[in-house]
This record gives sequence, structure tokens and C-alpha cells, in this order.
Amino acid sequence: MTAQAALKTSTAPATATAAAIATDPLRDLNGIVHMLTCGSVDDGKSTLIGRLLWDASDLYEDQRENVRKSGRKAADSDLPDFSMLLDGLVAEREQGITIDIAWKYFDTETRRFVLIDSPGHEQYTRNMASGASHADVAILLVDARAGVKKQTKRHAAILDLVGVKRVVLAVNKMDLVGYSEDVFRKIDADFKTLCWKFGFWEATAIPVSAVYGDNVSTKSQAMPWYTGANLLEHLEKVPSRGSASGGTFRFPVQTVLRDGQDFRGLAGTITSGSVAVGDTVSDALSGRSANVVRIATMSGDLPSAQSGQAVALQLDVDIDVSRGAVLAKPEMRPVAAQTLEGRFVWLSEQPFDARTGYLLRTVTDLVPISTLEIKALLDLETMSSHPATKCGVNDIAVARIALGRPAAIDVFADIAETGTLMIVDAVTGASIAGGVATAVNAKADVLGDGHFILTREMLANGLCRDLSLSANDREEFMRRANEAAILLRAAGVSVAIEPPPMVDDGMDPGL
Repeated sequence: MTAQAALKTSTAPATATAAAIATDPLRDLNGIVHMLTCGSVDDGKSTLIGRLLWDASDLYEDQRENVRKSGRKAADSDLPDFSMLLDGLVAEREQGITIDIAWKYFDTETRRFVLIDSPGHEQYTRNMASGASHADVAILLVDARAGVKKQTKRHAAILDLVGVKRVVLAVNKMDLVGYSEDVFRKIDADFKTLCWKFGFWEATAIPVSAVYGDNVSTKSQAMPWYTGANLLEHLEKVPSRGSASGGTFRFPVQTVLRDGQDFRGLAGTITSGSVAVGDTVSDALSGRSANVVRIATMSGDLPSAQSGQAVALQLDVDIDVSRGAVLAKPEMRPVAAQTLEGRFVWLSEQPFDARTGYLLRTVTDLVPISTLEIKALLDLETMSSHPATKCGVNDIAVARIALGRPAAIDVFADIAETGTLMIVDAVTGASIAGGVATAVNAKADVLGDGHFILTREMLANGLCRDLSLSANDREEFMRRANEAAILLRAAGVSVAIEPPPMVDDGMDPGL
């Protein structure tokens, strides 16, 4: 029996895995791993993941039967078209490509996986960038006949930009190059050279054939020269981000909860670190501090909480914070940034226009942008940056941003959750670019004659004259100030909002 013939017989269900899950559905799985597939169009992403699902997951028999009865075959083989397990949209099935992100879930005997199958076509790079932001590990595919291409480099740069630290290069279609070791070694060397440009913690190349299952979930008989782990074995060893309590405490406030009596809780999800009853927390923008007296959840109160948990914090002092604020430990607050530099992938079909009104979206806040300046673009051929003042769709740009008011932002390399940013259109709300903060500065730019400053006194005597000194009205004051700045920026007026005092100065905090 030939190697390929032997591999063709491996299309039976993974009954052992399915049986193990059925008999012990509540077993302790070693964390949940989110993995992304990406690469150039037609490199076989959907086929690879379909094969992985077919061989190693607990697919229902009717799903397998639908694939068998479809009549569609994988490539030039007599095997089922495994990509049918991923292609969800009618347009995808008609065109034979992935357009939108496809999410699939499956368990092996030791791990639980969330599969994120992303588009490979350059036109849908924005979808790939969205999926990458959720991934613990990325499977970057290349066709063994073509090797590393420009789109491969773009995807690697985006993975680095959004903080994916573990990458697997799946060198697919090895059957079409005669399972050549020389071909694989050359691509592996090119991949390692590429990875030197980025901050990946782990980068591993694995030769595979998605159609025949070589090195997908079982070791290939056709490539005895490869002695490493197969793809599934490698993925089962990838650590999950989980909900580790380590790191610097960050708590973006999503809303304020009240029960009509004495309870006032600041609700949100802890994005990093941990907090306990009795800890002192501080608002990043105002600098005001208070002690945590209660950590409330839907299931009851907790003595402490950590990253990933949604809670409501009750403080002993009602400091003036609302949605958009970020709580931290007093000694490790994020910067109340007024200027920043970042790396962004430009997602909009409309190129950058300095006259357009843009807003910056942080983890919970929406901030007017006074000025947005493109400083450089990444050259995907040389993988180096070169000075530029313009950018268009799919470009990876270095930008400098001056904000209309301070916002709590961390450098992405230090704390990813509060260093992730989006640029949105001030009029339509459409996503323009996604990226990360590489440097933040609490010092504002010196405003020129073209800037309009919304002062607290101006707002209190005009737009907000009907508001009182209550906590609710102070929140409404800042909401109106923000909306006024957004409208002015959309009209092409460079605007800044006078920030509130960092400490109590005897003035009304809303003025």
C-alpha cells in the first residue's frame, strides 16, 4: 500500500476522542486555545482546518455524511472536500474562497479549541486583522510550490501588530512537490528570516498535506525526514491566555450600576491583574483614589477577582468616574495620554485624508482626534519602514495622534488590553484603522490658531447650563462635551476639550 493510499483510509471518525468527551463531558480541559488560520488565498486554510476537524474532533455523524454525499472532492483526490466544514456563506461556496471569519469549536482528549478561519484574499485583510486580535496562536499557511509571499509577510506583520506571540508556519501541499525535504528547508529558512523582524516568542514550521492528512493529526509516512510534532500535537502544547491573575491591574469601566438606595457599582471586566476587597484603586485621568469595599457579581460577592472576570466594584468614596474611565492601582496608573504614536493597519477603502474627522476608540472610550499624522509605512518587500505622509487600504502605518482630551492608554507591549486602539470615522462611525499604542505622552501639543478649545466655563455657561452638581449631571456634562467635540471635528474644526483637574481644586468637578 502506498503512503497516500494508507493516508486515505484515515477518514474514519475520531471515535476514541468522541467517546472520551461523551463519557466525561465535565473533565478538566487544559485551558481554551484560540487559534487563527491565515495566509494567501488558495493556500488551503479551510481544507487544513476541515481535515483537522474531520480527524481529531467530535463531529456529528450527520455532518460527516453531508460532506460525503455532497459529491465535492478535495483537489485531485477521491477524498471528501473537507473545506465544506468551514465555508459558511453562499458566496464562499460559489467562489471557493473564505470571505468572512468562520468560528468553529472542538475538543480533543486534552484541549478545547476555538478555530478562527480567516480570509486569505488581500481584499479581506480587515477580516483577518479582526480575527487575529482574538488568537493565542496563529497557523500561517503557505503553498509549498510558492513559499513565503507578500501577503504572507503582511499577515505576519499584522499578527505581530495585534500581539500574537506564537506562530506555526504550515507548509501545505507538500504532496505537490514530492514531499521534498529541500523545498521545506528553504521555506523554513525564509520563514525564520522573516520572524527576526517581529516579536514572536515561538515560530515553528511544519510540513503538511491538508488533503491527505500528512502531519495534520498523525505523523506522515511520506516524510520520514521530518521528526518534529505534527500540527495537532504542537497545538495541544500551546499555553492558553486563560485568566491568569498576574500582571498590572486594569479595570475599564463600562457602566455605573445603582439600586436606588446606597449601592453604586462600577461595572466592567478586569482586563489584566487582580483586585481584592480593601485594595486602593485610582482613576487614571483624575488621579482620585478610593478603597474597594465590595466586589459584586451575578452569583454573589467575591473577596477578590482577576483578569477575565466581569464584576461591579463598590468603593468607599464615590469618585467621579463613568464609562470610559480606567481604574488601576495608584502606583501603576496608565498614562492620561494627550498625544501618542501607534502602528495601524488601514482598513478603509478610503485613503487617509488629513481633512477628515477621525475619532479614537479605546477599550471603553471614544475620544476626538485633534490631529492625525502618518509618519511611515511598512515596506512588505524589505520589511523596513520608510517615511510617508499618505496611506491606503491594507497599508501598515506608523501614525502620530493628538487627542482632543486625555484618555487612559497604555503602551501595547506593556499591557495589551488597554493599548489596543481603533480609528473610526467621526460622521459614519465606520472602522478606519486598527492598531496599537507604541508610545504615549501626557503632554499635549501646543495648540495653534486653528484649534478651538472647549473650556469648562464655556460649557457650563452654555450647552450645560441646565445641569446641577449631582454625579449623574457631571457624567452628562462630560458626555455633552465629548459630543460637541465630535461634531466640531466632523465639521473639520480641530478641537480640544479642557481637561478636568487631576486633583480636587475646590472647583466643581464637572466644570
